[in-house]
Amino acid sequence: MTTDVLIRVEGLEKHFGGKIHALNGVSAEIRKGEVVVIIGPSGSGKSTFLRCLNLLEMPSAGRITFEGVDITDPKVNINQHRQKMGMVFQHFNLFPNMTVLKNMTVAPVTLHKKSREAAEVLAKQLLERVGLADRAGAYPNQLSGGQKQRIAIVRALCMEPDVMLFDEPTSALDPEMVGEVLDVMKQLAREGMTMVVVTHEMGFAREVGDRVIFMDGGRIIEQGTPEQVFEHPENPRLKEFLGKIL
Repeated sequence: MTTDVLIRVEGLEKHFGGKIHALNGVSAEIRKGEVVVIIGPSGSGKSTFLRCLNLLEMPSAGRITFEGVDITDPKVNINQHRQKMGMVFQHFNLFPNMTVLKNMTVAPVTLHKKSREAAEVLAKQLLERVGLADRAGAYPNQLSGGQKQRIAIVRALCMEPDVMLFDEPTSALDPEMVGEVLDVMKQLAREGMTMVVVTHEMGFAREVGDRVIFMDGGRIIEQGTPEQVFEHPENPRLKEFLGKIL
């Protein structure tokens, strides 16, 4: 067994209400430093799969091993492991009554027991990196959608996670704001952050992904390098999907 596998997923199943089979025997590995991009039609199970990785969605069956620990074991303290998994959603989930700086430091101070000073130093460094150093004292309602999403990303980074999970992080943004968020994600990828990204942004998948996974009907239908998936797709369903969106 290779030691560079960060997340191993085995036989993942997810049922909703007994009728909807959202995930159907999904197995996958995410390696350290890898950028894995998950694509597929709406309702294919992409977001459900992502949300199962940190147990925001509890699998109906199967096993997820994160950093060598079976986090689906009921005896495991999942909150402890979640702190090592940054999560960025479609909607920014910022606390509206807190400044940007407070949004970024509240979790490291309360969960990691970091000193406020140390948390603020890191937060300001991260804001500088995404071009928002001047917005530390602003409130979320004073920010554009693109700014809010960049803050959501660096807020997750304040916890110094080992992997970042992105659930369609640009789908709620105006088109002209998408680029500024993708630029931050590209920078993270260049720095070696392990990332799992559910997205409709095929340009990002091609440019940044080390591996692209195509899901449909709750299954992984095909996966490979961006070149393999986009230039030489094998599965008819993937060919059909790409034919409609490219």
